[in-house]
Amino acid sequence: MTNKDLKMSGNKGEWSELYVFMKLLSQGRVYAANEKVEKIEDVYYPILKIMREETRGEIIDYIIGDNQINVEMHSNRILSIDRKEMGNQADRLLSEIATHSGSFELEDVAKFANGIKVTKIKAPSTDTTDISMQIEDIHTNYIRNVGFSIKSEIGNAPTLLNAGLTTNFIYKVTGISSAQANEINAIDTRTKIKDKMSKIAEYGGNIGYCGMNHDGFKRNLIMVDSSMPEIIGNMLLYFYTEDVKECDKLVDMLGDRDPLGYGDAMMYTYKFKKFLCSCALGMKPAKPWDGLDEANGGYIIVKADGEILAYHIYNRNFFEQYLLDNTILERASTSRHDYMSLYEENGEMFIKLNLQIRFR
Repeated sequence: MTNKDLKMSGNKGEWSELYVFMKLLSQGRVYAANEKVEKIEDVYYPILKIMREETRGEIIDYIIGDNQINVEMHSNRILSIDRKEMGNQADRLLSEIATHSGSFELEDVAKFANGIKVTKIKAPSTDTTDISMQIEDIHTNYIRNVGFSIKSEIGNAPTLLNAGLTTNFIYKVTGISSAQANEINAIDTRTKIKDKMSKIAEYGGNIGYCGMNHDGFKRNLIMVDSSMPEIIGNMLLYFYTEDVKECDKLVDMLGDRDPLGYGDAMMYTYKFKKFLCSCALGMKPAKPWDGLDEANGGYIIVKADGEILAYHIYNRNFFEQYLLDNTILERASTSRHDYMSLYEENGEMFIKLNLQIRFR
């Protein structure tokens, strides 16, 4: 985008972030969601203002009044806009998002946004926070500034954890000769991942988790739980060998098979929910994680019909169940992420499997 010609370009998810900003300014509140992504009618958070950082170090405050939104910089009002007009513009943007695909420009939306000092679809961010706002707790009257991550159900389902070389898990393979490994590696069918795993099984190969490709990601997982690398390592193996992708079903398989010998299926469910929540609120594979939530408010969901609901960290149990019920494991590019080829080290055979998590 260039400010001169007011162009803005983005995909459905990116435009959805601007929609959330505009819609919440018009509503002046955001409702909480239960584990089924349904509005809880009597639980909501009044929004006092939304803060944007269009330029690094320069905060613009959008303060919500009874009928007007006052735009301020350095505590000086620079313009005001009617809340009803903001709502109408948000609804128009939603209609435009629904009719486009890929990356697209919206000239009229860009013109309106620029008029209220918004020049970017996404304000600059170094963490998982997509929108920052000042909210009031209706039970305690406590006012605090919080950041939320935004996920949109309009268009393609977003990822929760992106694939990378950092998200490869390492497995020892026994019962496979070098010649058989070469034959398996040569498989290049449309369903090569499934076919390679089937061929390993056909030759009597046995695959067992033994480690991770990236020490930083391993360290972050151990921050969540000391057993998390092994828990995910086993879950990932079920996914690739048995073609079960839903996280809730995979956790049930862990509970049934009990690879870590807990003797209690709920242990796997509890621990994996904590992992999903950590991914959602700030933990990334390659970045050293301090255990704190970057999105310290929680998650905002844009439903397909444009309804906006929030999972505040106060309602973490609902949020964790939502994540478990609505995520799947996904196979990423084998060439880009360097996995699914058998290789030998010190006379032993290994294979790498990749982790990527997407919303359903």
